[in-house]
Amino acid sequence: MALRPPALRRTWLFTGGSDRDRQLAAGQSGADVIILELEDFTRPAHRPAARALAAELFAAWRKAGAVAAVRVNPLSGDGVDDLTAILPAGPDVVMLPKVDGPTRIQDLAKVMDRIVGDKARQMEIVPNVELARGLMQTYDIARSDPRVTACLVASEDMAADLGAERGRDGQELLYVRQRFHLECRAAGVVSIDCPYTYTDLEGLEAEPRHAKRLGYTAKSLVRPDHAQVINGIFMPDAQAIAQAQRIVDAFNAADSAHVELDGVMLELPMISNAQRLLARAKAYQDWQA
Repeated sequence: MALRPPALRRTWLFTGGSDRDRQLAAGQSGADVIILELEDFTRPAHRPAARALAAELFAAWRKAGAVAAVRVNPLSGDGVDDLTAILPAGPDVVMLPKVDGPTRIQDLAKVMDRIVGDKARQMEIVPNVELARGLMQTYDIARSDPRVTACLVASEDMAADLGAERGRDGQELLYVRQRFHLECRAAGVVSIDCPYTYTDLEGLEAEPRHAKRLGYTAKSLVRPDHAQVINGIFMPDAQAIAQAQRIVDAFNAADSAHVELDGVMLELPMISNAQRLLARAKAYQDWQA
């Protein structure tokens, strides 16, 4: 099965620990990417057992149609041990936490190359930006290695580093999410929004809808039952597709550069946005076919 392209990966599900049945069940969540999380979600004593599950989990998750990923520990901790055990199992994506500058990714790339040689070139790298100093360098981090296809911004660690008070509305992280997306776009990689770590359905729907308004097309999550809701929000819906087609059709049918639709003057950026939405909808449709 072909690997789902980075631009079409809507949900990134973290699942940790060494509970084999629970880890295998994550494959039924519908998440586009499933991450064997060896850092925060796996106690040090359980990491050897979790590593030993990697090959079986990756195969099961791919069979379910998901991209298989791993988040290792920082290289200054258990990261090298994680990589030594996990890379031979062939993850599609390697994620590194607490990335606060491009040298962290350059060091990771060297270790990957040393452990599995040319096979490492087939693995994507996704830095996790969780600290203020990392946010300030997101563009450079995203361009630090050609294997970087996306970056992910954290919520809890970032809020703690900022000394911010967490709230369900996420307002304390609004600037972080805006700046992070901007820097990822400038660098040409996918921006993955922070996870919604609460359980209420109202907030679960509101936060990814807001992320979508900011320009995000992907979100991380920590609960398997959140995947389908977020997937649906990030899919272009029928109403949005129809409106985008109306905008493009009105522009194409006009004899002048001044085009009005529903009382709004259509400008070229609006046309471009509509065309991108239609292209994205077609890409999803083609992938699912």
